[in-house]
Amino acid sequence: MRRKRQSSSSYQPGRSGSGRREASDGQRGRREGSGSYGYGRGSKDRRGYESGSRGSRGGRGYGSDNRDRGFGHGEGSSSRQSGFIPENVIAGRNPVMEALKSGRNIEKIYVIPGATGSITKIAALAKDRGIVVEKADREKIDRLTGDMNDQGVAAVVSAAKYAEVEDILENAKSKGEAPFVIVLDGIEDPQNLGSIIRSAECVGAHGVIIPKNRAAGLTAAVDRASVGALEYIPVAKVVNVAQTLEKLKEEGLWIYACDFGGENYTDVDLTSPATFVIGAEGKGVSRLVREKSDFVISLPMRGKIQSLNAANAATAIMYEVRRQRG
Repeated sequence: MRRKRQSSSSYQPGRSGSGRREASDGQRGRREGSGSYGYGRGSKDRRGYESGSRGSRGGRGYGSDNRDRGFGHGEGSSSRQSGFIPENVIAGRNPVMEALKSGRNIEKIYVIPGATGSITKIAALAKDRGIVVEKADREKIDRLTGDMNDQGVAAVVSAAKYAEVEDILENAKSKGEAPFVIVLDGIEDPQNLGSIIRSAECVGAHGVIIPKNRAAGLTAAVDRASVGALEYIPVAKVVNVAQTLEKLKEEGLWIYACDFGGENYTDVDLTSPATFVIGAEGKGVSRLVREKSDFVISLPMRGKIQSLNAANAATAIMYEVRRQRG
């Protein structure tokens, strides 16, 4: 018989670099933390309950079955349409250059292969600011820019200002709650990203962390898919997900990779200060990120279709966290 979980409503984060939480029934034991936010990490058994050993890791994916991939694929973009002026794209050499100089938040810059002159200067300035520059064919540039005169270059601008990881932890501390953080490991489809952000806000997660490279950013399409959630939940962008997970561990958070071959997510204690990693569509959590995780949790698959899309799987897991925490 599975042990009954206790509510985490009595948890109080530390104020000066060390914190602890002790379960009344002795089930979870005491955590001692050394992070600046005072969230302690004790030791847990493989179901996430505190004991003398860490969790074991299994195969790959959201489903419990090793055949599962757990994700759907993003939808393609439509072709260029007459009269179409995109709301989150800057096109043309001078407009893009000025946007870079002004410090505007830019997700990515696309350039036609072989372009020279001022586009070379744009690429160099973007590199200095840490902005990704990607080569794109004429068809893709046309889809992005619509009827604008692009001159072989287009910049996708952010729909919202990014937060810092520290802002997310502070959000949890200010509410007196155990941190509930979502990390996305390479979600490329804007619809999936927006849907996950929407679900995270609905369940009361304290923030979402996304990678800088090979992933969707906070574009207008993501903003629309989030249905306004971007106004209420902090989203941080980081250069290295694996290194960020290590920093979160130092702050006392447990890392749960949502991937194949793990424990059934409803059998695991999810009430501790925690980060939940959602992998890329069709790929799952990357090897290095999985290795950095403390536990692997999975969704059971019983139907003929052995997968869920990333947003659906993430939502199921987030609501189980909310159910356990009350």
